[in-house]
Amino acid sequence: MTSSPSPTDSAAPAAAPGRVRRALGLPSLRGHGRFVTGNLVDSLGSGMLLPLGLLYFTTARDLSVSAVGAAVTIGQLAALPVVFLTGRSMDRQGPRRVTVAANLVSAVGFLSFLVAHSPWQIACSYLLVQSGVNAYYTAQRTLITRATATEEARAWFAFTGSLRNIGLGAGAGLAAGTLGLFGTDALGGLVATAAPLYLLGALCFARVPLGPAAPNPKEGNRARGRRPGAGAEASRAPARTRTRARRSGSDGIGPYLLLVACNVPFVLAQSMLSVLIALYATVVLGLAAWTASLLLVLNTVMVSLLTSPLTAHVAPAQRRHTVALGYALLALSMPVFAAPALDGPDVPAWPALLVAMVLFSLAEIFYSPAMNELSVTLTPSAARGSRQSLYQLSWALGSITAPALFTLLLDAGALWPWIVQCAACLLALAAVPALRTPTPPDPGRTPAADPPAVPPAPPAPPAAPTDSPRTAQ
Repeated sequence: MTSSPSPTDSAAPAAAPGRVRRALGLPSLRGHGRFVTGNLVDSLGSGMLLPLGLLYFTTARDLSVSAVGAAVTIGQLAALPVVFLTGRSMDRQGPRRVTVAANLVSAVGFLSFLVAHSPWQIACSYLLVQSGVNAYYTAQRTLITRATATEEARAWFAFTGSLRNIGLGAGAGLAAGTLGLFGTDALGGLVATAAPLYLLGALCFARVPLGPAAPNPKEGNRARGRRPGAGAEASRAPARTRTRARRSGSDGIGPYLLLVACNVPFVLAQSMLSVLIALYATVVLGLAAWTASLLLVLNTVMVSLLTSPLTAHVAPAQRRHTVALGYALLALSMPVFAAPALDGPDVPAWPALLVAMVLFSLAEIFYSPAMNELSVTLTPSAARGSRQSLYQLSWALGSITAPALFTLLLDAGALWPWIVQCAACLLALAAVPALRTPTPPDPGRTPAADPPAVPPAPPAPPAAPTDSPRTAQ
């Protein structure tokens, strides 16, 4: 007689995928199919289209690079107020609707490339595109916290960062392959084919189930102020506690502004990949034009494959400690980048650039998930639109400022970009220890030394469909 399988035997195969997932540092993906797909197709579209704007308008419209560049800059600057409008809209409508609208606006913006012929029309197209980008990233981080399990927040920030790099790399590869086969005549077809990916992303995000939002701390403060005896309790609070509360603000605006300032050097460093490294490698070091592309591929592969496992198994438990580790590695990479340009010792360019890019990529791997999570957990109001718009503004302004800043520094001398960026990273590193949870104004509560590794769990949301629930803003 054949014996029936024991519960232990049947459980073993089911446990194996869970062990593999934990070893890779991945979050539980069950029920998050639409959320994952939305992130992936959005990144795929961005990888295909964002690098091609200048090339498309200078070839298909026969316009000068300077005219197109000025139009693009004007459009991007005009889209800056969208960051704040998105924040206010997110507080009223929630992050899901904002993310859907952002994808729709991006689709319209890229499709408008096909009918834009003059510089003012190009500026309008980029106003739409950049508005969609700004709105998407303003809502993305809060959407992660609402669409995924609270205890897996760090894993989801790491995983969605990897997804984004995979999508961007795949999209850029598809675009490069298409242009290699068919030439610049295929640019219009690429735009017409890739823009609808944003529509697919919007459809996916629209059906992502969300958990409940965290309560508005301002509303909670007003409610506490109306309860019987609240005035007496406040009058009995120690004067030192009340003074700290007034200084920090009930919603922690001071610590949050410090977080925004600490993020700026990293934003500038990220812009180095597209702005500085190609010029430095070719003009200063005399290397081949494809050097920057190879270094970018190395960065993309490392971030895509290593972010989740290193975040899960190597990164410090406290987020601010992980941010500090990222900045330490980033600061260390700057003199290594600069070494081949030094007078005196003959430092081989290729080994130095490869080592520097490895350090740079490790810094990004540790920094990004921790800082993104800290941006929605540092203070009680951190996940609200008003705060996320401030955080996104650091990205928008840094990305716009970087080209002029780094080209100006490079004109002053080959070492100056690396010196200035290293100094900025060290300043941020010195400020990171102050990113603690501010002292709450309620005298009955004791402030935490640091944001907990996992924020308090909200009430469990209703069970999601098996093929459904969500990366950042």
